[in-house]
This record gives sequence, structure tokens and C-alpha cells, in this order.
Amino acid sequence: MKKYVRLLAICLGITVMAAGCGNSGQAQKTSGNQAAQGQAEDSTGSQAAEDEADGGNQDADNTGGEEATLNIAYQYGLAYAPLSIVKEQELIEKAYEEATGNKVTVTWNQMSSGADINTGISAGSIDAGFMGVGPAVTGVMKGVGYKIFTNLSGQEHGIMTNDDRIQSFEDLIGSSNQIALVNIGSFQHILLAMALENAGYDPHALDSNIVAMAHPDGMAALESGNVSCHLTSSPYIFKEREEGNLHEIMDVAEAWGVDGSFIVGVASERMHDNNPELYQVLCDAIAEAVDFMNNSPEEAAKITCEFDGNSEEDELAYIQKSKYTIETKGLFELASFMARTEFIEEAPGSYEDLVFENVKGD
Repeated sequence: MKKYVRLLAICLGITVMAAGCGNSGQAQKTSGNQAAQGQAEDSTGSQAAEDEADGGNQDADNTGGEEATLNIAYQYGLAYAPLSIVKEQELIEKAYEEATGNKVTVTWNQMSSGADINTGISAGSIDAGFMGVGPAVTGVMKGVGYKIFTNLSGQEHGIMTNDDRIQSFEDLIGSSNQIALVNIGSFQHILLAMALENAGYDPHALDSNIVAMAHPDGMAALESGNVSCHLTSSPYIFKEREEGNLHEIMDVAEAWGVDGSFIVGVASERMHDNNPELYQVLCDAIAEAVDFMNNSPEEAAKITCEFDGNSEEDELAYIQKSKYTIETKGLFELASFMARTEFIEEAPGSYEDLVFENVKGD
């Protein structure tokens, strides 16, 4: 069995342990009634008894009752910028009240990896999440309980190094140089495998060099010299390219372009099946935010820069280098590669196996 499979097994074991410990270290922001995630999770266990006592009222997360909650998870980076528009303009809350006459409380949870989001959806504490397309495909094929409900963005990627002796993959293979990227099985890991194969190497030749770090931590580690390389996306790749003591290994940038799907949204089958009104409102809110990003980038930058920590000028420049669309691109191609290189056990039979019925693309 390949080294990757063993690494994935370790990663999955850590994820299960993390699920038992909870997500107390994760940053979160709440709109609507400002309900804290911990309170929402504490109330989950008693909800069924309360519903029975109230005469059979049903959980709004699942059935579209009068009171509704929507727990959304997302990660770091400019790839998630449309979500800042959704949050700031309260697009979900307004649309849901207009469609149903009822209110919805939306809780936003910022997490470090797609593995954390998979754990949350599997446990029922997260209803929808945004993650790299690779982990999303993995979650669908492993039966986590969701499908892809929208594309969100395509972004530039690159691998930067602080070591002048590293100019190509040949200088890394067989070395002890560490490569920081989000996680084993993340889109960045899959992208690294694609680039290695394109260069004629074993796709898993650098698996043992990987060290898992969130994008901001990876950039800090690269700049301080704690790791030799960092494989990342915007805006971190743009910032690192401006550092005079860093240079880029070009193999990765050529493996998957900005037009290809990078960040997608996944929604629990529970919400999709049992609360179609809330599901449709979520889809519409993302589409509206993506349109706003494309049609009013200057206005979008004023909003999203506050969340991304960039200047308004830099934010606008980064937005204009990105691609925001709700249509997937290369999804089935990527899933097929993942199956062939054992990131997943089997390939999906069709594009439709990965997405809900409203999604368009390939």
C-alpha cells in the first residue's frame, strides 16, 4: 500500500480524535442572533426532547420550521472573499425572511482545513462548508453526507522557497526539506502530486516532506526559515512573491490554472432534503455575492479587505487576479486523477455523483 494511504490513515485518526475534543480553538463570527457555536452545540442534544415537549415541533435545520439556524464553515484566504459579502450584507438572513416570513440565525465558523469541516458535517454541527475541491471530492466519495452545491473561486497557486539551492522538484526529492501546506489530502497536496506527475515523478514522491500548516502559519514559517517551502494560494502567494529573499518553483503554478475549480461549497444532504427553502436561499446568496465580486470589484474590495487584513488597494488587485464563479471547472477530471493516484479509493461514475442537481460545470 502506498505511503500516502498510511499518511491518510494517520490523518483520519487525528481527525477523529479532534472531533472528540471539539472545536474550541477555532475562530468564529456569528450573524443574526449572534448565537455562539458552543451554545448551538450544547442545545443540539436536548433539541429532540424540547420538540416533543412542544407538541412535535421539528428542528428547523432539518425541516424548515419557523425557527431556523444555519451553521457555515469556511477557511482562510481571498478564495473565500464572496462569503465576506454574504456575511456583511446579511444576504441569507434577508432572503430567508423574504421567502418564508421567518428568521434564520447564521453562524460562521472559521476552520483550518477541509478535514475539520468534514468532521463537523459528519457530526451534524455544520450544515454547509467551503473547502478545497480535493477534500470535497474525498468527502463525497467517503459518504460524509454532503454534495457540492456551488463553485466559489479559482485562484493562483505556487510553491515558494527560501533556499537558493532549491530550483526544482529534483532538489527536493530525497531531501529533508519541509514543505508547508494545509493538510495531507488537501487541494494543495493533490496539486503537488499533479505537478510531480507532470514533471515525470511519482505523484507521492514528496509526501514525507509535507508538514501541515494553515496558510498564514505556513507563510510565517517560510519567512522565518522554519520550513524550506510553502505551497499556497492567494493572497499569500502574491505576498510571498514580493519578498526578495524568496523565489518560486514553477512546476506547481503550471499544474492547475486560475480557471480550474479551487474552492467549492458543500451542503449536507440533510439540509438539502429536509429544508429546501433554506438550501435555495443559501445557493442564491452565494450567486448574488459572486455577481457582486465580478460586477463591483471596487466596492467588494472595501468590504473584503477588512476580513482579509489587506489594504483596499492590494485587495482590489488580488480580486482582479482571481476568478469567482458558481460553475465548476475540471471537477470530474480532478476526481479521476485522485482515484488513479489513490487519494480516493474509487472514481465517481459521473459528474452528477459529486454535485446536487442545481450545479453546472464539468
